[in-house]
Amino acid sequence: MSTRGPYRTGRRRREQLIDVAVGVFAELGYAGGSIRDIADRAGVSHSTLIKHFGSKENLLVAVLAEWDRRTVQAGLADVDGLAYFRRLPAVMAAHRHNRGLLELFTTIAAEASAPTHPAHAFIAQRYTRNLATLAGHLRSAVDAGDVAPMTDADIQTEVRLLTATLDGIGLQWLLDPSTDLEACVSAYVHRAIAAWQRA
Repeated sequence: MSTRGPYRTGRRRREQLIDVAVGVFAELGYAGGSIRDIADRAGVSHSTLIKHFGSKENLLVAVLAEWDRRTVQAGLADVDGLAYFRRLPAVMAAHRHNRGLLELFTTIAAEASAPTHPAHAFIAQRYTRNLATLAGHLRSAVDAGDVAPMTDADIQTEVRLLTATLDGIGLQWLLDPSTDLEACVSAYVHRAIAAWQRA
């Protein structure tokens, strides 16, 4: 059933506000970008923005959730096991079209290591969820016989190393756009899979 009427209009408006917030946060940072800045750029009142999101903190979480939706969820929803890992280079390459979101996530992820940061819970839960997802796909590959047997501890180590590599390559690309995101991630993933198969 298609969504229509006021609900669809409201959802579209919410998405537009998130897009504006992405630009403001990416340019000025979370601390530097105010609700008023976002409202002014979006051409709405301060109260309208608050009506949609409730608070600046909720808007930040909505922006980060949009980053997840545009990248990870959109690119990896239909694959399992080793196919999931082999899709990662293309998912990382898609960041070229969403630089502001990756820049914002990278900045907020570092800042949110402080427990008092408004995005701390979201970032911590996202990493926990991401590690669990990666571990589940690697366990599926083990169970399917596509890679050598691994202990749960081995799997946890491998997915943490993979996550650190993806984060690090993303940061290097932000600092130096000539970095070939897809080639770097592809090289690491292929080496990791080869090592898992030999283990």
